[in-house]
Amino acid sequence: MRKKLKEVCDFYSGTGFPVKYQGEEAGELPFYKVGDIANNATTGNVYLRICNNYISNDVAKEIKGTIIPADVVVFAKIGEALKLNRRAITSCDCLIDNNAMGIGGKREYLNSMYFYFYMKNLKMETLAESTTVPSVRKTKLEEIEIEIPTLNEQGEIVDILAKLQSIISERQGQLEKLDELIKARFVELFGNPVRNEKGWITYKLEECLDRIDNGKSFVCSDKARTGVNPAVLKLSAATYGNYRPDENKALLDDDLFVEGAEVQKGDLLFTRKNTPELVGMAAYVHETPPRLMMPDLIFRLVPNEKMNAVFLWQLINCREFRPVIQSVSGGSAKSMSNISKERLGKISIICPPRELQDELVPFIEQVDKSKFAA
Repeated sequence: MRKKLKEVCDFYSGTGFPVKYQGEEAGELPFYKVGDIANNATTGNVYLRICNNYISNDVAKEIKGTIIPADVVVFAKIGEALKLNRRAITSCDCLIDNNAMGIGGKREYLNSMYFYFYMKNLKMETLAESTTVPSVRKTKLEEIEIEIPTLNEQGEIVDILAKLQSIISERQGQLEKLDELIKARFVELFGNPVRNEKGWITYKLEECLDRIDNGKSFVCSDKARTGVNPAVLKLSAATYGNYRPDENKALLDDDLFVEGAEVQKGDLLFTRKNTPELVGMAAYVHETPPRLMMPDLIFRLVPNEKMNAVFLWQLINCREFRPVIQSVSGGSAKSMSNISKERLGKISIICPPRELQDELVPFIEQVDKSKFAA
């Protein structure tokens, strides 16, 4: 049996978070932001557990918030985060922010875990509208058709998928521990880059760079390239801290290829525009296929002799340093923030001796081999 989602599901919208309650445990209702949904998913949780904000029922009524019940699949509906297939299930009554959406399968039709696996496999980026800030509309989701086996068959399918998910989560856990190992080594060598308890000399970032290169803006296909035809990277190619060359859009006219915008081995890419949580992330290019260009939403940072690009990559993405990067972002749209060259260049950064920075490189190369094996 096949039915449209609007026939077998309930849809829930998010609510604008009252800023005055930020970080406070001011009640019993969890209020999940998009970042909370992503964090739960990346830690292997199917159900939403980790939450940074709580509000009371009275506050929920005051802001006219939509109370979302248990067993609803929630996900980002706007921005680059929607491409990650990071979904989670609510475990109790809660609220979600207005950059997220919830869909709950009606019990007479859908096993909640069966529907979760279905939603996890749904490629949201193929449903997104707008090339600037991709977003998914409820009306589009409502028209999607889903195959609905009997509830007994759904249960059997869930048992199989749950075993596979357990194996995947184990491997993901290994990768996350290896990433944490890199972060721990960075702190061991250089300390907290904001407190600078080791007393390293500091410079403005612009003093440690030869230049900042701009990407280019092109009208592209909505599909990835084939072979080595020229293409432009998507923002997601650098958004999450590691370079992803497969995240690209084919160039419509090969003659428009700009050699100066081509990504090269050893480049440090910096996302100058993104959602507030993700703006200003960096990705180091260990290797890259030819004829891929930077988009206009990405800078290339070219360090001078003071700075190792690998060190700068880890510094920019360092958990403690992220607020410094985000503090120089601006923009009127709540969903997208922008960092200019001028503001970026004025950031104060630590600059340990170059030979100490260089020690980070072979360590990361060795960890990358372990990640590839995992």
